[in-house]
Amino acid sequence: METKVIISDTPDYDKMVDLRYRILREPLGLTFSPEYLEKEKNDILCVCEENSSVIGCCILTPVDNRIIQLRQMAVDNSIQKKGIGAKVLHFAEQTARERGFNRIILHARKVAVGFYLKYNYNIIGEEFTEVGIPHYEMEKII
Repeated sequence: METKVIISDTPDYDKMVDLRYRILREPLGLTFSPEYLEKEKNDILCVCEENSSVIGCCILTPVDNRIIQLRQMAVDNSIQKKGIGAKVLHFAEQTARERGFNRIILHARKVAVGFYLKYNYNIIGEEFTEVGIPHYEMEKII
């Protein structure tokens, strides 16, 4: 099992987009537009791979020179609750620190808040709706 940063327009990126679609978008009846994916070209794309398959991922999008937003966190359904999410999250935090960021923010789906709380993220603000489901903004100083 390997965690790494990938670039867009590669076979690994295509696998990442597929995982995100299956886990995050398809259940909500949503898709990715080419314009949406185009905006990711300059983001930090983190994946966890095993046997050439992307089994976990997230995206880091710089907000400014100190704050980065973690987005699109996904783990394959067949292996959830086996530590892959934690592995991806720790890798993303380390990658953000190495690049000079000191704060991570994210919009956590309400069902995922417990996961982030376990890794010392704090809720900042009230519940809100995004992509038709409840979310909370969370942050962590890294």
